[in-house]
Amino acid sequence: MSDPTPALADPEIDAAAPSAESAAADAALLARVQAPEGQGREIPDAATREVIGRAPVHTVADVDAAVARARAAQPAWDARGHEERSALLMAAADRIEANSEALARLLSREQGKPLDGPNARFEVGACAAWLRTAAGTELRPEVVVDDGQVYAELHYRALGVVAAVGPWNWPMMITVWQIAPALRMGNTVVVKPSEYTPLSVLALVDVINEVLPDDVLIAVAGDRDAGARLVAHPDIDKVMFTGSTATGRKIIESSAGNLARLTLELGGNDAGIVLPDVDPAAIAEGLFWGAFINTGQTCAALKRLYVHDDVYDAVVDALAGYAAQVPMGCGLDEGTVLGPLQNKQQFDIVDRLVDDAKAAGGRIVATR
Repeated sequence: MSDPTPALADPEIDAAAPSAESAAADAALLARVQAPEGQGREIPDAATREVIGRAPVHTVADVDAAVARARAAQPAWDARGHEERSALLMAAADRIEANSEALARLLSREQGKPLDGPNARFEVGACAAWLRTAAGTELRPEVVVDDGQVYAELHYRALGVVAAVGPWNWPMMITVWQIAPALRMGNTVVVKPSEYTPLSVLALVDVINEVLPDDVLIAVAGDRDAGARLVAHPDIDKVMFTGSTATGRKIIESSAGNLARLTLELGGNDAGIVLPDVDPAAIAEGLFWGAFINTGQTCAALKRLYVHDDVYDAVVDALAGYAAQVPMGCGLDEGTVLGPLQNKQQFDIVDRLVDDAKAAGGRIVATR
C-alpha cells in the first residue's frame, strides 16, 4: 500500500548518505521488525516520502493473543522482585545506547526530527536515561500510621497488564515514559505505537527485549481497530495514552467496561508571557525553542505568546531574526535542527492555522 502524501519538506533536499557501516546497522535493525516482503504497510520518510520499510499490520486477534501472552508472563515477572527487575532495566538501557545511532537514524527518517539538537539523538538518549531513572527508584514500604496503637504501611504492588498507546511526535521517549515505571513495578506491557511511527517503536521494543524475559513487553502495530480493542480489552488493568483529547475521550469510554485505571496525557494550549523588563535579544532563543522544539509538534510547546506593548516590536524582530538563521531541512543532514511536519494531517492543521491568523490580521515576519 503506497503513501499518496506529498512531500512536506523541500523535495530538492537529499539525505546525507550514511557510511557503509551505519547503513548496514540501519538495515539490520529494520529487518528485525519490519513485515516480510510484500506484506504490511509501507511507511514513508517524513522528509522525502520515500519508503523506509513495511510495518506489520496486527489484527484484533493479534491484540487478543498479545494480551493473553502478557497476562501469562506477568506473575513470573512480578516474582523476580524489584532488584532483579531493576538490573534488567539497567541492562536494557545499555542495549539502547549500544544501538543508539541506528535507532536515532530510523527515528529521524520516520518521524522527521533531525539527528542533531533536541531531537532524534536526544530522544534516544532520553530513553536510556528514563529506563535508568525508573530502575533506580527505591520503592520501600511507607509507614502511614504508627501511633502506638495502630501501625499501617503502604506497599506498592503491580496491577497486572498495562496497555501503552503512544504518539507520533516523541514516539520512543514517550513509550519509555509509559513502559519503564510499569515494568519496574512488575507489570507486563502491551505497546501500541502510532500508525505514523510504528517502526521506531517496534525497533525500540525489539532492542529492549534483548534482555527482558519473553512476553514481558510486547508491541502490536495495527490500525485503529487494534488500538480500540487493546484499550477496551477485559484483561487490561491500566491504560496509558498520550495523544489528542478526542481520542482520550474515546479511551475513557472504551475502558469503562472493565474499570481499567487510566493515565492520559492530552493536548494543551500553553501560553508564554513577556514582561517589559526583558532584553528581547537575550530571550529570543528560549522563546523560539519553547514554541518550535520538534518543529512545534510537542504537547507542551508554546502556543500563545503575550508580549507587553513596550517590548512587542523588539521581541517580534528578535524572534524573526533568530528563526531566519535556524538550519532547517532533512533530518539526516548533519547540522539541521528543524525537520518537516511529520504527516499530511498535521501539515493541513498548521496550514489552516496560518491562513486563519493571516485572515485575522496577522503577518508573516520570518520566511525561509
